[in-house]
Amino acid sequence: MFLVGCSTDDAVESLPTMNQEEFKVIAADLEIPWEIVKHNDVIYVSERPGAIVEVHSSHVERIPVQLEKELSKQPEAGLLGIALPPDFSDTAYAYYSCVENNEYYQRVAKIKRKENHWEETSVILDKIPGGKYHQGGRIEIGPDQKLYVTTGDATSPELAQDLTSLAGKILRINLNGTVPSDNPFKGNYIYSYGHRNPQGITWDGNGKLYATEHGQSAHDELNLIEKGRNYGWPIIQGNETHEGMEVPIIHSNDQTWAPSGLAFLGDRLYFSALRGEGVRVYNLKTGELDAFLTELGRVRDVLATDEGLYVITNNTDGRGNPEDEDDRLILVPPLE
Repeated sequence: MFLVGCSTDDAVESLPTMNQEEFKVIAADLEIPWEIVKHNDVIYVSERPGAIVEVHSSHVERIPVQLEKELSKQPEAGLLGIALPPDFSDTAYAYYSCVENNEYYQRVAKIKRKENHWEETSVILDKIPGGKYHQGGRIEIGPDQKLYVTTGDATSPELAQDLTSLAGKILRINLNGTVPSDNPFKGNYIYSYGHRNPQGITWDGNGKLYATEHGQSAHDELNLIEKGRNYGWPIIQGNETHEGMEVPIIHSNDQTWAPSGLAFLGDRLYFSALRGEGVRVYNLKTGELDAFLTELGRVRDVLATDEGLYVITNNTDGRGNPEDEDDRLILVPPLE
């Protein structure tokens, strides 16, 4: 069952930046959702088992995605990030986990909307290392009209420091799949490295790039990402330092957020939390960190729009405690 436009009776937790209004459930009964994107009046939500849910003002459809390779069923794998180009009509970008000859990989592909399904039409980047855990999985088109892709270390930490491997990196790719000429390492897709499992990226109003990252046993991070920089994993984490390696803006110390999707709105960064549950809000001007929507359980992604903040829960992935109608797409009222 899907629901469209149904209000809940639970008020959003108070924050200085939020109106005292109830949030709204836009769609329900999602199946392990991963990413939210929006084009005109339609919202698209990817689901890890291999579908894209299209949320219209009057109805909701689950559309299967036909991929060239078999989807991996590893614990953090499946159909993950999706991105829509500026001129979107029927073709999008997708990041998915696949199995080939009993080996696990990630792939970036183009997918096209057909009459009753999406279909993979071409490969942008293949054979990104995959493992049981740490797939990365977020893709976004940046202000420079390049495709940015986050990859995890594929449960092999040493790969994050290896510039010959695509694992444990943030990649930057031309929309046609070629390497941008101004990437930091000539002929290489790598934009930054030394990442453990980055799952969220966004840009602020000045074009600065930020990313969320899962730490090992806490020490989750929010990083300012700069071209060609090394973010330390597995050599350093948290407050640790090492010559030539970057430290995070903030980290979770001994707590665990398990941060995922990331959005920017009004001098604040909003990021979803899985283990930490709910949404965290980091004020770039004051350095303050707040939390809200903690009653929703695990949250996978956030999307900032003129209508407010869209949020998807992630309680059906085997690690949460799903309630009736989970997982849900929720709209929080406009933020001040």
